[in-house]
Amino acid sequence: MSFPNFYLVVILLVFRYHSWILRSQELTCNLNDLIALNGFSSCLESDILGWNNSTSDCCTWTGVTCDNSIALSKRVVSLELGSKKLSGTICDSLAGLHQLRILNLSHNLLRGSLPTKLFRMQNLEVLDISDNSLVGRIPEEIHLSSIRYVNISKNSIFGPMDENLCKTSPHIQYLDLSVNNFFGEVSPALGNCASLQYLILKGNNFRSLPKGIFRLPNLRVLHLQNNSFSGPLSYGIGDLSNLVELDISSNSFTGVLPDVFGNLGKLQLFSASSNNFIGFLPISMLNSPSLTKLDLHNNTLNGPINLNCSAMTHLNSLHLGSNNFHGSIPHSMSSCKSLSMLNLGHNNLRGQVPYNFKNLQALSVLALSRTNLVNLSSTLKILQYCKNLTVLILSENFREEQIPSDVNLQFGSLKVLSIAYCELRGSIPLWLLGCNRLQFLDLSRNQLSGAIPSWFNMFKYLFYVDLSNNSFTGGIPKGLTELQALIDMNISLEGPPVGFPLFRTGIGGATFLYKNIWSFPPTLDLSYNMLSGPILPTFGNLVRLHVLNLNENHLSGSIPESLSGMRNLEILDLSNNKLSGKIPNSLVQLSFLSKFSVAYNELYGEIPVGGEPMTVVGSQFGYGVATGFVLTITICFVSGWILPREAPFEQGSIQDTLLAARGKSSHHG
Repeated sequence: MSFPNFYLVVILLVFRYHSWILRSQELTCNLNDLIALNGFSSCLESDILGWNNSTSDCCTWTGVTCDNSIALSKRVVSLELGSKKLSGTICDSLAGLHQLRILNLSHNLLRGSLPTKLFRMQNLEVLDISDNSLVGRIPEEIHLSSIRYVNISKNSIFGPMDENLCKTSPHIQYLDLSVNNFFGEVSPALGNCASLQYLILKGNNFRSLPKGIFRLPNLRVLHLQNNSFSGPLSYGIGDLSNLVELDISSNSFTGVLPDVFGNLGKLQLFSASSNNFIGFLPISMLNSPSLTKLDLHNNTLNGPINLNCSAMTHLNSLHLGSNNFHGSIPHSMSSCKSLSMLNLGHNNLRGQVPYNFKNLQALSVLALSRTNLVNLSSTLKILQYCKNLTVLILSENFREEQIPSDVNLQFGSLKVLSIAYCELRGSIPLWLLGCNRLQFLDLSRNQLSGAIPSWFNMFKYLFYVDLSNNSFTGGIPKGLTELQALIDMNISLEGPPVGFPLFRTGIGGATFLYKNIWSFPPTLDLSYNMLSGPILPTFGNLVRLHVLNLNENHLSGSIPESLSGMRNLEILDLSNNKLSGKIPNSLVQLSFLSKFSVAYNELYGEIPVGGEPMTVVGSQFGYGVATGFVLTITICFVSGWILPREAPFEQGSIQDTLLAARGKSSHHG
């Protein structure tokens, strides 16, 4: 063969090779994978955005990833359709994706049972079908030989686990069964999952733990909260030497906490709140150098609080509230330099806040309510040195003391202040003006007197004010109707993270729980005082206000038409005053109103209905003269036709732990 012909052949071969490469790159996804995906799509109630069933190349569809390296054919290796609002059922045709490694259908509206074939996919490594509406038993036989991550949480799944789970799925590292309908004993089969690092079982109805759980050598996270576990906590917990997080809160464990924390050298988080534990704190726990968060609130633990802060150098969150601890707050606690959240509320402590608490420069949240503290003046002088303090809850202490008036007190970072239920005397102090970041103020249930200051409009972020059950006199200052956070929709009401639930006790003892400060309804509560004068028309500017309570004062004059401007109002209580005139027709525009009371005033005329029924439940039109549709009313309770958008709020004071039920009462009769 001549050289020219040889080169021609080479050129032709190269051309054909490149043509073959180009054609291989243009190959569509594997036909079996296409059939499987179309079968899955057929079980859904609507099309998936980005899926074009008219094209044969499924590798271009939304959420689909293919791998070209598998036998020169495009095989689907990942299907990620989380949070796509998918509804319908999961077809077992998905099991036809033989090379699938990742399947994520979480946070959708899928329902029906779990396809058995889905749990027999040999190449699947990640399975996430959490947060759907799936029901029924978990498949009895599970063969997922490559699986590492399984999350079926937040569904309604139940049943025992496959006894051979860890034999057929030996590589599983993460298992989340939380918030389902599992019950009884946790499957003993899980004790054989030697690779397991994360075991999340919270929010079920499990009642007992098998001993095998304590033999998992690599377990790092064990979440058992919100179940029905009971009896003593096993000392076997100490064998889980690699544990980083252990949460057993909200169960029915009893007895003493086992003194095994010396074996848990990597443990950072331990929560055993809301159980029935008794006795002293284990010595090994009080000397743990690894703990960063310790939450034991709502038990019956007792004894002194003897933290060894020289050893607990990483502790930043400590919640011991609602126990029976006694003695004084230890001075040594000031050596916990990393401490940012401290809650000792509702214990049998006594004495004063230690002077060296001023050294807690990382402290951001401090809750000491109902701890028998004395000397509020000293407490505030000390805590002002905690420059990062944003949340300060001191309620139910300092009985009948004088509220400090020292203008030199400085709390420039403070966003939440509650000194309620203390029967404090004096007037609202001027040093509050320095709290220019304040969002939440509760001074209720005291004996404060004098006029309410006019400078409340200086607080840009203040959205919750409770001054109820005091002895304030004079008129309502205009400044309270000029709170920018209740007027300007662009001002964020998001408050600081607290780290523990907040409770508020309302009328009749109703209790409301809030996880965050910004979950509280924007509120102005001036009830049970001795305020006089008119209701200011400028209240109508407070478009973000949810609760306005002016009950039990000496207010007079008419109800302003402009109150209809408070378009988000849910509770309006003007009862037990000296108001006169008619109920304004404009109030029918308050479409979210769920409680409305003008009882025990001097009102007259017709009950306004406007063009549609007044959307209130449990309305009270008390003593006076008012005419309705047919009859004249002296005492009338009327229910509207439209339900409120959510459960009506009740007024009360913030509490950092559950309070005993109590109703409102007036200090001045």
